[in-house]
Amino acid sequence: MLTLTDERDSTADIRAAVRALCANYPSEYWRELDRERAYPTEFVTALTESGFLAALIPEEFGGSGLALSAAAAILEEIHASGCNGAACHAQMYTMGTILRHGSAEQKARYLPAIARGELRLQAFGVTEPTSGTDTLSLRTMAVRTGDHYVVNGQKIWTSRAEHSDLMVLLARTTPREQVRRRTEGLSVFLLDMRKAEGLTIRPIRTMMNHATTEVFFDDVRVPAENLIGEEGRGFSYILSGMNAERILIAAECIGDAKWFIEKASDYARERVLFGRPIGQNQGVQFPIAQAYAQMRAAELMVHEAAALYEAGRDCGAEANMAKLLAADASWAAADMCVQTHGGFGFAEDFDVERKFRETRLYQVAPISTNLILSYLAERVLDLPRSY
Repeated sequence: MLTLTDERDSTADIRAAVRALCANYPSEYWRELDRERAYPTEFVTALTESGFLAALIPEEFGGSGLALSAAAAILEEIHASGCNGAACHAQMYTMGTILRHGSAEQKARYLPAIARGELRLQAFGVTEPTSGTDTLSLRTMAVRTGDHYVVNGQKIWTSRAEHSDLMVLLARTTPREQVRRRTEGLSVFLLDMRKAEGLTIRPIRTMMNHATTEVFFDDVRVPAENLIGEEGRGFSYILSGMNAERILIAAECIGDAKWFIEKASDYARERVLFGRPIGQNQGVQFPIAQAYAQMRAAELMVHEAAALYEAGRDCGAEANMAKLLAADASWAAADMCVQTHGGFGFAEDFDVERKFRETRLYQVAPISTNLILSYLAERVLDLPRSY
């Protein structure tokens, strides 16, 4: 496997352990799941039992209490091994909403159970069909009625809702026309989907096996005690976790890029045409080398963003650039890998086409590359706001 970790890297042991775990879930496992559009229950269970999914949960709540760079290393190695961490990665960053903004009772009640694997927190209900990435225009309403909130509305692209016990849900608690600023009037709830009546989950079949859904709320009652933080401040709570999300997704993209580069390099050394390995030809060498250089540059930005995050410094620009550059690097490496394999790049048994489809997602989600460019233009380059 293509590993570029310095021997002095504090995550070296974690990376080795993740690779050992992933070796138990070879390509055949993922191909079968992809054909059936099935959830990798065994793989997620193994990650949970190993403690990897509780990496960011503090030790006092039964987790490992590791830094973000360690969590990034876990996800990177999963993807570099040919596996897919998207089946469960949200658990790493969504639990941060409870950790940073939840009450002492909420932390004590939920975090240890999540760390033990008794509860899955992998669903994040934010995006809606009519608002898309314009989160401040969401319409799902949560109205306080006695000791409950009653939720009505719809979410879309809520991945893993069918395989999660809990959902972090963003809903409007004050009508938009009654708030002074668009960022006000939104609240965050921890929804126990096991007990929710009036909840309908419909799978959406997509080009990759991503277990995504649309979710309908029809008078779903949520106990008031499940409100996270203060009512009306939910948007700021969601924003506070987005830098971590960007960095972790970027690490997955780096892992994908490494997988594609190694896969292409191996094939180029072994594939013989016209009496010589195709990797001897510069027309094949140069695209692989270019993808490698692009990946390494993106990898450095991911490391910088993680270091700033761990130091408690503002890392909004770096986290967004890490996600942008890493997504571009993984997509470029994917395209290169298909081209290197020629017709075999489209064959299921080579796994390239599966990973190709999986990594294409990150040009769009969890934030599109265009929105990142808009962010950099406005926040870093002081250009006029475009939307």
